[in-house]
Amino acid sequence: MRTFANVQELKAAVGETFGPTEWREITQERVNTFADATDDHQWIHVDAEKAKDGPFGGTIAHGFLTLSLLPSFLPELLAVTELKMMVNFGLNKVRFPKPVPVGSRVRATGELVDVKNSPAGHLATLKVSIEVEGERRPVCVAESLLLFVS
Repeated sequence: MRTFANVQELKAAVGETFGPTEWREITQERVNTFADATDDHQWIHVDAEKAKDGPFGGTIAHGFLTLSLLPSFLPELLAVTELKMMVNFGLNKVRFPKPVPVGSRVRATGELVDVKNSPAGHLATLKVSIEVEGERRPVCVAESLLLFVS
């Protein structure tokens, strides 16, 4: 994790990459819990028997489950100490180029794309790439918008 004393230090780091984070295991239990929380029980996620004969050879995580791990990855990527708070401000772009097989492990890296002033504080764009262990292509790429309030 990279720690910055203030937003000015963070601004100076635009263009830098942080991480990788620790690995997170994608278990069937996690996928099932996410399916229950979102009412998305599509068989490619929750029916292990049927999924064996499906296009992925087994169950896969929901794309949005993978994306939902962003908040757990962020504290391992960067921190700014002299702040009142950091708020999730949204996303610009999100892509899921590859599926995440159940039983695999994922981790993230982040590239600081921009930090600009906004009426509420400083708005940072962090391009987060999530990868599956042993794979070259990312499984999720998202531009996360973070609002830093001093």
